[in-house]
Amino acid sequence: MPRFGSSGIRGLANVDVTPDLTLAVGKAVGELYGAAIVGRDSRTTGAMLVSALAAGLMSAGADAVDAGVVSTPTLARGAAEYGCGVVVTASHNPAPYNGLKLWNPDGTAFDESQQKEIEAALDGGRFRAASWDRTGTLSSREDLVDRHVESILRDVGSAAIRVVVDCGCGATATITPRMLREMGCEVIALNAHLDGHFPGRDPEPTETNLAFLKSTVRAVKADLGIAHDGDGDRMVAVDREGAFVGGDLLLPLFAKAVGAQSVVVPVDASMALQDFLPKVRIWRTRVGDVYVAQELKRRGADFGGEPSGTWIFPRATWCPDGVYAAARLVTMVAKRPLGELVSEIPRYPIVRGAVTFETARRSGIEAKLETALRGIRSDLETLDGWRLSFDGGWGLVRFSGTEPKLRIMAEARDEGAAKEIYAQLLSTVQGAL
Repeated sequence: MPRFGSSGIRGLANVDVTPDLTLAVGKAVGELYGAAIVGRDSRTTGAMLVSALAAGLMSAGADAVDAGVVSTPTLARGAAEYGCGVVVTASHNPAPYNGLKLWNPDGTAFDESQQKEIEAALDGGRFRAASWDRTGTLSSREDLVDRHVESILRDVGSAAIRVVVDCGCGATATITPRMLREMGCEVIALNAHLDGHFPGRDPEPTETNLAFLKSTVRAVKADLGIAHDGDGDRMVAVDREGAFVGGDLLLPLFAKAVGAQSVVVPVDASMALQDFLPKVRIWRTRVGDVYVAQELKRRGADFGGEPSGTWIFPRATWCPDGVYAAARLVTMVAKRPLGELVSEIPRYPIVRGAVTFETARRSGIEAKLETALRGIRSDLETLDGWRLSFDGGWGLVRFSGTEPKLRIMAEARDEGAAKEIYAQLLSTVQGAL
């Protein structure tokens, strides 16, 4: 049965993602790729799963190097010296979840063919066990954060602004406040202690979850607010007035800042990007940073990102790096307020929602949706789910890659049209369920 979604393996910790599963993944990775560096975010089940993963690696005769609690982009950069890297994380998912994400030495996430290779090994269940005198060794590294910070500082330089950074009690507590201070910023850090219960807020940096960040930015008269998810592959912002600046605005802003001639985005990216940068070539792909990175590499594009807040700067790394993105944004805001920067970007009404479904019924639901949605628009796109174009707007229905949900999205140039498109798609989805 498939275990990989759009962001590696993910599920309820000790229920779906168990030590037994993680041990088997370690055996498969050790046999296929050799030595691996492993890290984790702050989740309470992380140490348990890292122990199982390391045991699996060593059982296969591969060395396991424990990097401790580090952000995903920190670990992905560290994978350069090993056969691969593995992060134990559920990224933006709530505290009860955990998972595994695997990284190549060049900083790209494992692609579908590599995931299928691991799946096949897990399904086969037969792993080569090293003899007692050929088992792998366990060691640790504590320099990955230092190296990550040094690399960013060499690239982006310094900036002296007042920043409030909300680490959400996740892995970026180990790096982002420090990095910003070394850049020359005055930093007010929120939720900057590691706690896998995520007591400050849910790990996903949505506007709803960032009320305290918004009010703090206003209260301390900061120039900028920054927020991460649980593992640091995401970054969103708040301007000095306390207004949330999400991925749909940051995406075109970053693309312009790097002088991109070509950009890769998923199918759920706003049409504001095309209207703001009409001369930029846009390549669309499936939702998920692994697909964006693959297409970036294939096309030789200049920048890639997702509305969820993942940003890939190919000249720095193929891994979505929320820490690097924060540094880039700080240097931009040091020259001009964020509110002014995003005021030039078109803003269109977007309506988003999700409907849960029973996993066992997925194939039947998919067939019903295909027929029903083609009845609305015969020319729909099926790169990832079903994307329908309308006059002045578009809609999308797709299966989540990480949860048993159907995600629905609609965007149009006026609010009434966006709501109408969304209502039609929601009704269609409910009818298929």
